[in-house]
Amino acid sequence: MGRNQENTPLYDALDQFTASRPMSFHVPGHKNGSIFPYQSKGQFESLLPLDLTELSGLDDLHAPRGVIDEAQKLAAEFFRADASHFLVGGSTAGNLAMILSVCSPGDKMIVQRNSHKSIFNGLELAGAKPVFVAPEFNTASDRYIAPGTESMKLALYEHPEAKAVVLSYPDYFGKTFALREIIELIHEYDIPVLVDEAHGIHFSLDKAFPDSALVLGADAVVQSAHKMAPAMTMGAFLHTQSERISSRRVEHYLQIIQSSSPSYPIMASLDLARSFLAKLTLDDLRVILESADEVRDILDSSEFWNVSPGDDPLKITLHSKPGIPGEAIAELFEQEGVYPELATHNQLLLIHGLGPFKEMNRLKKAVSRVAAQLKNIPNHDIINTNNIFKERITELDLDYFSLKQHQPIQVPLRKAEGYIAAEAIIPYPPGIPFVLKGERITSSHIKIIEQFMQQGVTIQHRNIENGISVLR
Repeated sequence: MGRNQENTPLYDALDQFTASRPMSFHVPGHKNGSIFPYQSKGQFESLLPLDLTELSGLDDLHAPRGVIDEAQKLAAEFFRADASHFLVGGSTAGNLAMILSVCSPGDKMIVQRNSHKSIFNGLELAGAKPVFVAPEFNTASDRYIAPGTESMKLALYEHPEAKAVVLSYPDYFGKTFALREIIELIHEYDIPVLVDEAHGIHFSLDKAFPDSALVLGADAVVQSAHKMAPAMTMGAFLHTQSERISSRRVEHYLQIIQSSSPSYPIMASLDLARSFLAKLTLDDLRVILESADEVRDILDSSEFWNVSPGDDPLKITLHSKPGIPGEAIAELFEQEGVYPELATHNQLLLIHGLGPFKEMNRLKKAVSRVAAQLKNIPNHDIINTNNIFKERITELDLDYFSLKQHQPIQVPLRKAEGYIAAEAIIPYPPGIPFVLKGERITSSHIKIIEQFMQQGVTIQHRNIENGISVLR
């Protein structure tokens, strides 16, 4: 018989402990919330008593034998994994551990080129030699989505010795691709498939959503619970379900990467979020999806953007008309108290939660006021990104080991053509590197980066206003 998914063993243990009015002669220093800056104590007072440490009965994330162990087993059963691990460092921690667990320095790894920066950081930490598979440009969504099957076939044919393939599913906007077909292709080579499913934890629910990567056969999957489920920021899961993945190595690297003082509030929120998902009924989901449809209809009432179709009904993408930057629309929405998830040069992403939205009239008024103000916005240059990835299969121009042997210098952006990037250039969000550390900078890169900066796109790269970091 399966476990009762209504149970929340870790949260219950914390709740019972705080109810016993314990006297704290241990860390943390706020002493169950009794010592805390006065001006903010009211905001934190209900949370601080749960912010505990590895006391009797509260278990230890790095050697779970009690309530944390039971909470993780409940998660594994719900998500249909062999094992599930709580992450207190977000999906980033899971992606790092997942990659480090399958490869050693010098090993080849086949990687989706438009992955999150944490994937590339994991490859660098591992000393791997990545082989990048370019994503295909999707005209309907006006974005790069994922590698095509033929490109993956080519990568596997050229690099059958690869230790793993790393994919991202779905993308930030909820767009999916033929993941099952690609996983089956990769498994013909007996190569493990690692999936960053940061944006798809709710795919574990009803068929109203696409299938999850675990259901589709991935060997290891990372999910951000805090993105779509009601968990605290930095709460995530790492799931495994294959003998191709060493559980011993996964646990080893999680101990290295994760804090030795993991946050109990974050872990308890993971326990609660899993139970929340498990208890959602078909009627609950119907109400949620009807609400999302109504929000989509309200947003799809402007001449300045279209609402793009998508695979995830909770992701609502506004595609701006040519010459109107997504960032400008986002700024106007924020002035009306509406805060989107992200804006790009031509798109705006709004995320509906796993509960009904209750301010439809306020949203209608905000949309109307934003549309009125956009009539006064001057047109901007159109940024064309549909020809960034010209080759299907690529490798770094300088590998991670060689990068360490060179001294970086800073050069003006317009003079950077031909240099190798010493630091990634990352529009954030979504956090997908536009230029990778170790890639050669082209004139196309420079042109688009300049356009990003002119339109106010946030770019993660130290002092990019004064130039970019390259190798001599």
